[in-house]
Amino acid sequence: MKGMVVYDSVHGNTERVARAIAGALGPPEEIALYRVTDVPVEQLEELDILVVGAPTHAFRPSPKARAFLKRIPSNSLKGVKVAAFDTRVSEDDLGSGIFSFFVQFFGYAAKPIAKRLDKKGGDVVGSPQGFFVKGTEGPLNEGEIQRAEEWATRLLAGRQGSRQP
Repeated sequence: MKGMVVYDSVHGNTERVARAIAGALGPPEEIALYRVTDVPVEQLEELDILVVGAPTHAFRPSPKARAFLKRIPSNSLKGVKVAAFDTRVSEDDLGSGIFSFFVQFFGYAAKPIAKRLDKKGGDVVGSPQGFFVKGTEGPLNEGEIQRAEEWATRLLAGRQGSRQP
């Protein structure tokens, strides 16, 4: 299998999740790991699986992640299984009713990432997944790395559903 995990990370949390996902998908010689700014987009169409993740900024993927998604040529992901994840702060951790309202209305970064990958021709597998951090800078909540590994394993198994937190 030839795969790639692509991520943006500001405080290191999304990078930790991306590394865990890549490790669960396979060995480094099969699964490449790239920051969104370093991806050789011409190699994307050669993949069996592509997983993209970013921190949630203002209810959307980070600006660098959005720029990467725009760089993917149209229909270049035909035949490629794709999945998306984000890192996010829990509504409960912020304790704000206004924040909860905006989350319900705008959501988090993983769904827009998955939607963009689908529009580029990818075959979306698994549900877009979110992994929680404490506060805006982290660290990751306890158990999130293990949850990321389990999610990646389910992607390999071809199971469409995944446990949303």
